[in-house]
Amino acid sequence: MAALLFVLDALLTLLVVAFLLRVLLPLVRADLRNPIGQAVLRVTDPLVMPLRRVIGPAGRIDVASIVALLLVQLAATALLRGIAGGRIAVAPLVAGAARDLVHTVLQFYLVVVLLYALMSWVAPAGGPAARLLGRLSEPLLAPVRRVVPPIGGLDLSPLLVLIGIQALQILLR
Repeated sequence: MAALLFVLDALLTLLVVAFLLRVLLPLVRADLRNPIGQAVLRVTDPLVMPLRRVIGPAGRIDVASIVALLLVQLAATALLRGIAGGRIAVAPLVAGAARDLVHTVLQFYLVVVLLYALMSWVAPAGGPAARLLGRLSEPLLAPVRRVVPPIGGLDLSPLLVLIGIQALQILLR
């Protein structure tokens, strides 16, 4: 049973990450024409497009994508708790879904910043994936760079951001 829950949790987390990317990519003005952007759109369109008919955007913010992200996270949390035999009362379910979403966002950014830092060392020229990781990482890295500029050409901002994300994860356990 534990293996089934693990696999289901991993698959549902990937789905939540797809919807998270659907929210984040337009905000960071990432190119959605690359293969990653196209995959995100294909996976998320079946839920986002019908919601978009009912819920319009608020400026640059795609409210339908945010609602879809919240609905998918709520459904994932309910499904996992239901299979695990837990209670599915509304208030604990919503609180659990919010906690799970915060955990997923922190894990997502931990991986994004780590991959961005590694790719900058290995393939500094980069390709579409490196540009996408850069777009996603920059909102976290730029404020740190203003406080701690590169030292002798070594950018410590990814390291400091990773430490900060891990500290947040510890605080939220």
